[in-house]
Amino acid sequence: MNIKNLLKVALKALNNNKMRCFLTMLGVIIGVGAVIAMLAIGQGSKNSIKAQISEMGSNMIMIFPGAENRGGVRQSSDDMQTLKPADYEAIVNQATTVAHVTPTVSSSGQWINGNNNYPSQLQGVNSQYLDIRQRKVTEGEMFTEDDVKRAAKVTVIGKTLVDNLFPDGTDPVGKVVRFGSIPMTIIGVLDEKGYNTMGQDQDNIALAPYTTVMKRVLATDYLQGIQASAVDEEETQRTIAEITDILRTQHKLKDTDVDNFTIRSMQELAEMISSTSAMMTVLLAAVAGISLLVGGIGIMNIMIVSVTERTREIGLRMSIGARGKDIMMQFLIEAVIISVTGGILGILLGAFATWMIKAIANWPVMIEASSVVLSFVVCTIIGIIFGFYPAAKASNLDPIEAIRYE
Repeated sequence: MNIKNLLKVALKALNNNKMRCFLTMLGVIIGVGAVIAMLAIGQGSKNSIKAQISEMGSNMIMIFPGAENRGGVRQSSDDMQTLKPADYEAIVNQATTVAHVTPTVSSSGQWINGNNNYPSQLQGVNSQYLDIRQRKVTEGEMFTEDDVKRAAKVTVIGKTLVDNLFPDGTDPVGKVVRFGSIPMTIIGVLDEKGYNTMGQDQDNIALAPYTTVMKRVLATDYLQGIQASAVDEEETQRTIAEITDILRTQHKLKDTDVDNFTIRSMQELAEMISSTSAMMTVLLAAVAGISLLVGGIGIMNIMIVSVTERTREIGLRMSIGARGKDIMMQFLIEAVIISVTGGILGILLGAFATWMIKAIANWPVMIEASSVVLSFVVCTIIGIIFGFYPAAKASNLDPIEAIRYE
């Protein structure tokens, strides 16, 4: 019996039990749909995070006070006061591969304008912060180095603060608002960024000269961090090494002393997040893949039932010349048809589910061609593997006993 005739027989047999066939496919359909949707969510999140890190600047370097690891011992407050304005000045004067650099200090508090108030952060930086973080001032202007030297009470605020402090649409530039009890003059408004992948509002922010925050808000003489950018992404590691040498010299550390500061680059952060995201994607796909396994077991179960129900038919076919391999191929084709058809419907379900997730939850999603091809291949393999045993059982039936079967 040729493949064409076997295919006709298989389709006819499946057509005689439409509902049972569909219910068998359902496990495969749900499994494939779940795998595609989970992979789309994972890949979409990964790409979104990469894009946002790229927007922040892949050559950005962050310097924090305190050693990275102290053997699990909690750091004291003295360990977190190791960065001084002199360290920032040393980097400015000595580093040759640094394009931009700014000290960073911050304080949380309530912004007040008349009867309107809103909680936010006041970040103390210098004017180079905009170049490092790739942001712009769309209204007004950024404060100057002269403002930094004078510790001027001026600020540049984000769109979220504008909307909450000036709900009537008043132009905020030139207005005086209060951060706690400290009056601050708004001299500019930052470009709108929206929420990032972590769910943080990037427009709920206010910038001021770092000297203003240190002297007038925090009353400290140390920095909470330093941010810098390398002249080129390829120079990032060299820049980190250069800054490390400068800070070790500044802090008078011996060769045997551990660093009392920590340096991180956006490249490291991107690699770490990508690795975590990839692990989560694999985990989600593995969990969704369990339903594919259940679907395969369902195919095996229904094919065994089918062999039992059609025992006399098998005996008759074998008695008129059908070979064992023809019987095996017939049932194997039926199993593969169920699996592949379920896979195709599952791909459509996965695409629809992905579209619904994006439309309703507004999550970043991305269906890759490789996930569709992989799902289709897996379905075919499942059909062959789980259909093989019932097909082999059918092919090994004794024709005489099969015909007598009631």
